[in-house]
Amino acid sequence: MHFDLNFPVTASGSTSQPKKNKNKQPQQPPSTAFTPAQIKGIEARLDLLEHLGYTVIAFNQSVNKKIDPKNHVNILDELLKQLKARPGTVFLKRLTIILDNDSEKGFGLTNANASLVEPYDVIALLPTTSATFSLACLTHSLPSPLTAHIIALPLTLPRLPFQLKHTLVRTAIKNGAVFEINYAGAIGGESDASLSTFGVSDTGVSGKRNWWAAAREVVRVTKGKGIVVSGGVASEADYRGPKDIANLLTLLDLAQNLAHDASVAVPKSLILRAQARKTYRAVLSEPRLVVPEAAQVVPPTRQTRDGESIHDNVNISQTSSQSSPNPALTLPQPAGSKKRTCDEVGPESTINGHVNKKIREAANVEGESRRKKKKRGK
Repeated sequence: MHFDLNFPVTASGSTSQPKKNKNKQPQQPPSTAFTPAQIKGIEARLDLLEHLGYTVIAFNQSVNKKIDPKNHVNILDELLKQLKARPGTVFLKRLTIILDNDSEKGFGLTNANASLVEPYDVIALLPTTSATFSLACLTHSLPSPLTAHIIALPLTLPRLPFQLKHTLVRTAIKNGAVFEINYAGAIGGESDASLSTFGVSDTGVSGKRNWWAAAREVVRVTKGKGIVVSGGVASEADYRGPKDIANLLTLLDLAQNLAHDASVAVPKSLILRAQARKTYRAVLSEPRLVVPEAAQVVPPTRQTRDGESIHDNVNISQTSSQSSPNPALTLPQPAGSKKRTCDEVGPESTINGHVNKKIREAANVEGESRRKKKKRGK
């Protein structure tokens, strides 16, 4: 089972940057319509991913600066309705929020916007400043209904806009967050068009050089732990198989087992934690009520003097509740048996009891005499 948690999709007319409206007119929400050519291209990319061995694919919708409840539209729900069914392949919905200077005051991950975030399976943050990177690592990685499990990094920029401090990285990994590395920048392929529009991605030879330098820094700070590798490519020619990606990560001084876990084990645990995000504080699973059925015990058959066999059906719950106040320690007795009283105890057991009593008394007398002798000697 292999994962690709970054399958970028963009609806027609939804990549334009929001402009300031001086007349304060209501902004129109972005379009959610996908043209037949876009659907055809997405289906071709999905066919290639299935051929390469990917079984879990996450469609990625990018949002700039913050989630605005006035004009935010979930374009992934409409897309999944238009795609054909693929048995054996799991489709997930991912939301990536690009954080900049305007996002420091708040980028929409509040309880008021919980209904907008709930339909998404995975939430990712792409910080571009030191302040937003600290918020993503310290605050929004804590267990809550609005937890962000993926921290994406702009690796193709000429230089990382923030410093990867050990304390922030370790805290984020301890809280369950992972750092994402998209291999699209390593091969200089075509990446998400929305990232280029928002100015957080660079392509070409310079982008490849920047990616290798920044990815090595990420592996050095994280020590190979808490890293997930995704595609993030928008062209069929740029996709690579899972084995090729593992070999690519080994060039970043990453061990082979950690390079394999970056595309298999780490994404799997990430999806399981993302499912718990919809429960209380992301620590409790959904309760399941199991109603036990009434069990009946059929004792072995007993024969009477006339040679007839009789079956006694005994209900455990009724017998235990009527016979003793502690039903857990009481077992149903077969019919015809009764408890023996003290008067009915045989003579042999009575004699043994008297003998044991005499022995205990003699041992007590001998012990007292020894203690008295020790006291006199002192």
